[in-house]
Amino acid sequence: MNNKDLAGRVVSAMFENDPFSRWLGIECVSVDPGTCVLRMKVRKEMLNAFAIAHGGITYCLADSALAFASNSHGRKSVSVETSITHTKSLKEGELITATTEELSRTNKFGVYLIRITDSRNEAIALFRGTVYITSKEWFEEK
Repeated sequence: MNNKDLAGRVVSAMFENDPFSRWLGIECVSVDPGTCVLRMKVRKEMLNAFAIAHGGITYCLADSALAFASNSHGRKSVSVETSITHTKSLKEGELITATTEELSRTNKFGVYLIRITDSRNEAIALFRGTVYITSKEWFEEK
């Protein structure tokens, strides 16, 4: 199996067992080793008292992008540190996209930048995440 096929297989397995990402309405647009692009629509139940998207919504989208991208190499990885900067508010109905960039990856740690954009491709949040890479493989190949 080539690396792109492995990345797709890992993300499919993760998504099948991730009811929260499915509840959010996340769609996986593309996946390659170390990167993925996710998209979702902001729904009414995701708004806060100011009638804008709760900050946790963009955080959750970025967190899912981090998980999928960091695991896409085939080894199980878990986040150890994350942060987000919100640069623009979102209204109901907005389609948002998370694009992941793998900044660094060693045998034990990976660092990722996730840029979340609106339908005009304007940055609405920047998320940085560090993951611990375990020795456990997603699939035991025969």
